[in-house]
Amino acid sequence: MKNYKNSIFYISITGGFSVLIYWILSKGKSLEEGREIVVPKSLNDHWAEFVDSMSHSLKEPLAILLLQIISIILVARFFGWIFRKIGQPSVIGEMVAGIVIGPSLMGLYFPEFFDTLFPVASFGNLKFLSQIGLIFFMFVIGMELDLKALKNKANDAVVISHASIIFPFTLGTALAYFIYNQFAPDGVEFMSFALFLGIAMSITAFPVLARIVQERGIHKTKLGTIVITCAAADDITAWCILATVIAIVKAGSFVSSLYVIALAIGYVFLMLKVVRPFLERVGQLKNSRQSLSKPVVAIFLLTLIVSAYTTEIIGIHALFGAFLAGAIMPDNAKFRAIFIEKVEDVSVIVLLPLFFVFTGLRTQIGLINDPYLWKITGLIIAVAVIGKFLGSAIAAKFVGQNWRDSLTIGALMNTRGLMELIVLNIGLDLKVLSPEIFTMMVIMALVTTFMTGPALDLINFIFKTKDAIIPEEVQVVNKYKVLFSFGNSERGKSLLRLANSLVKKENNESIVTAMHLTSSNELHTFDLEEQEKKSFTPILAESKNLDQKIVTLFKASNDINTDIVEIANHGEYDLLLVGLGQSIFEGTLLGKVLGFTTRIINPDRLIDKFIGKEGLFENSPFDERTRQIIAKSKMPVGILVDKDLNNPDKVFMPIFSTDDAFLIEYAEKLVYNNDSHITFIDPNQAIANNDEITEKISEIEQNSPNSTKMGERIIKKDFLKSQDIMIISLESWKKLIDTQSIWLTNIPSVLIIKP
Repeated sequence: MKNYKNSIFYISITGGFSVLIYWILSKGKSLEEGREIVVPKSLNDHWAEFVDSMSHSLKEPLAILLLQIISIILVARFFGWIFRKIGQPSVIGEMVAGIVIGPSLMGLYFPEFFDTLFPVASFGNLKFLSQIGLIFFMFVIGMELDLKALKNKANDAVVISHASIIFPFTLGTALAYFIYNQFAPDGVEFMSFALFLGIAMSITAFPVLARIVQERGIHKTKLGTIVITCAAADDITAWCILATVIAIVKAGSFVSSLYVIALAIGYVFLMLKVVRPFLERVGQLKNSRQSLSKPVVAIFLLTLIVSAYTTEIIGIHALFGAFLAGAIMPDNAKFRAIFIEKVEDVSVIVLLPLFFVFTGLRTQIGLINDPYLWKITGLIIAVAVIGKFLGSAIAAKFVGQNWRDSLTIGALMNTRGLMELIVLNIGLDLKVLSPEIFTMMVIMALVTTFMTGPALDLINFIFKTKDAIIPEEVQVVNKYKVLFSFGNSERGKSLLRLANSLVKKENNESIVTAMHLTSSNELHTFDLEEQEKKSFTPILAESKNLDQKIVTLFKASNDINTDIVEIANHGEYDLLLVGLGQSIFEGTLLGKVLGFTTRIINPDRLIDKFIGKEGLFENSPFDERTRQIIAKSKMPVGILVDKDLNNPDKVFMPIFSTDDAFLIEYAEKLVYNNDSHITFIDPNQAIANNDEITEKISEIEQNSPNSTKMGERIIKKDFLKSQDIMIISLESWKKLIDTQSIWLTNIPSVLIIKP
């Protein structure tokens, strides 16, 4: 009745007022008399008017900016994905994307499209929006710094860090002496040019370095701690030097810059001694997601904006103010994680790629059109690498590091990444750097960032070592080693219970490792310990309940699938247990539950097919992560389809062929360690017709009477409800899926084993 009333009311109101609007418009037509109004006479005229209106809308600054943002994000994500696949940080892909979409490539080969997408008049909007993105990004970088670590481990780190700055800075100024006359813009003093070249050679990309350290699993080692601390000290020192250099350049002389430097020192003192204690107090009171309300967020964002504004008008650039505002945020990992989450997504995903592309628009590879210019580019790269790499490595060796660790520190400190682009853009804006030198330095930034991974691999190869990923207690022989990898704690507890049921009575002869990998893009250096604790607390509690000793392994990764396989293979585990990931297949209800149906091809699978790594549908029906693990693992893999598995007490095993004979080994382990009851299903008479399988089952029965029995060939619903888990071979599982056996909808948890 209520719906009926609402319908009558809706029709009456909308209908009545629509008639009234039509009557007003009709009457208003008479008001047009005496006015020269052009009305299209034909259908073609109407269409032309529509097209003209559309064309005008497309040329509006807002429409152009939105189209640019859409294009930039898509291209940046695509190139970031490609570079992650080849083992490089995604930031390199985004840097390359900026050059690809700029005049160096798209402007060269598709000039009309380039001019339409990036008209000269739109550069101003793009620049200021990218600058806003940089301000937020530098704020996040400041918050990422672990100042406690800097205080606790400052001695060695400061020596290495400052050596890694002064050495390349000196080489940079020396290089400026030789190229000043040819490449310095007109009207630029030598001191300004030399100082800017020096600081550009000295910078280290702290965010990229931190993620490489996380992804290589060395963040917990002494080496990882030192290099992170070095990078933090380098960041703070380099930005202070940059602020001084900017002050000198803007003031015109060193004496004039002293006023700017004095104001900057006063500003820093005010931020550290007045603003920071106030923010600490607010952070203590508001350190949860619920209490971090909009007015509180406004306080911190206002601090950021005021700080950036102050340093901009003082004359040392807004980015320094944003960096310092981040560094003085409350020293509370939980608070910083919540606040970064609020700021980072928009700044990193939407605004920061605009900066990469804006840099790409200013980078004109075509300017380097002479062999001599390429020689100068090569010289710049050589000076940058020698200065940063050797300066860091020699200093590290001097303070007591071995050669392997010293060279590793040198390779990591040589990473320049986005931070270099920021410095170069400031130099170009101040007209200290010419477009030619700017382009050469951008190429240097790309090369030095790209070479970090290969350089680390080469160092490890020379010294016959690998990055520390496998725990020492796992690197033993003559023990049965089980590794289970989990994404969330509930699935992890099920995998732990399953692992425990296989080794419960053989604790001294076995090792169970719990591994959690998380995306490095979702972590910050200060957040590692908190994230690890959060991930493993439920698992450790469950292991205590089970009285099962476990080894924990936590790693930030940029390619979780590959790292799971590499760790499992390198650790020489006897069994790898994983949960079935979210299915990439869509279709039937059964498919959504078990991970199969219509086979959808994703880019990874196409790449594998094109390079001949595997068949297009090999190891289906599984999600992509499980598929890759199965294809590349050297040890048996168990895939758990978890339906609230508690204790695998009642187990049934379908034996479809003699190839499934290896499952008897797992039946034996479950019976011995967990006192499980095994029901064997023999639908194809594989057990009855094979004496070896029959004999193995008999041995289990002799050692543990009443632990096994033969089930009926036709599996009934009541039987399935009484079971805890089905254990089946991978090949047999595929056959069941292909036939779409109706009883699959009623099965309990499933452990699918690839031998």
